[in-house]
Amino acid sequence: MNGASREALAAARERLDALTDSTSVDAARLADELAAVTALLDREVSLRRVLTDPAQAGEAKAELAQRLLGAQISGPAADLVAGLVRSRWSQPRDLVDALEELANTADLTSAQRAGTLDDVEDELFRFGRIVTSNTELRAALTDRKATGTAKSVLLGSLLGGPADAATERLVTRLVSAPRGRSLEAGLDSLSKLAAERRNRVVAVVTSAVPLSDMQKQRLGAALAKLYGRSMHLNLDVDPDVLGGIRVQVGDEIINGSIADRIDDAARRMAS
Repeated sequence: MNGASREALAAARERLDALTDSTSVDAARLADELAAVTALLDREVSLRRVLTDPAQAGEAKAELAQRLLGAQISGPAADLVAGLVRSRWSQPRDLVDALEELANTADLTSAQRAGTLDDVEDELFRFGRIVTSNTELRAALTDRKATGTAKSVLLGSLLGGPADAATERLVTRLVSAPRGRSLEAGLDSLSKLAAERRNRVVAVVTSAVPLSDMQKQRLGAALAKLYGRSMHLNLDVDPDVLGGIRVQVGDEIINGSIADRIDDAARRMAS
């Protein structure tokens, strides 16, 4: 997002944080309600345009949103939506993107309250790895001909029980309404959002063999010192790295595996 939309989203995040600081607010219910409004505005293009029309007064748009949604969602959710439509948006779709992010953040907040946010982060990462390695599963989850109900049933069989309830809700919404994103991109976005709940950076660590607890602690401490922020490690095992480790933080890659060094040497010889 750029310009006005970025400022509007920043203000909305602050309102959501202030709201969910209250233990009387059911964060999981709030997430479901915001997700329902996201689906509505994603589907109803004309309504989305009306609610983001810069020529209309913000208060008038907020009153319209309250009239349309007030009887269908809780007061806290309606107040959040009203605040969103009062703001100015660079383009109508940014409003829907912001609502979706707030819905996901509310679900992550519910996991944080329950003390399971770490589990949700790990489950999102592992599920992403499963999807990447299983082409049949990916095809089933991204099949445009399959109904949302069928996909939800499939996800329930995969995630139900062992996975945290917040993980199941987040992944089910993503699969049911990808909104033009690839499944991998959506899962990556959710993982980053989960990390931001604790102001942490996600490091994807690939090693030839599983790291010991001591190795994890030392690596996490070293990366935290390097980047100046608390670090969450998503661990993956790949025998092809041969030895050492490979660390990716955002777009930056730290190559420490034997395979990477061999490839590096081969490239230098070839040049």
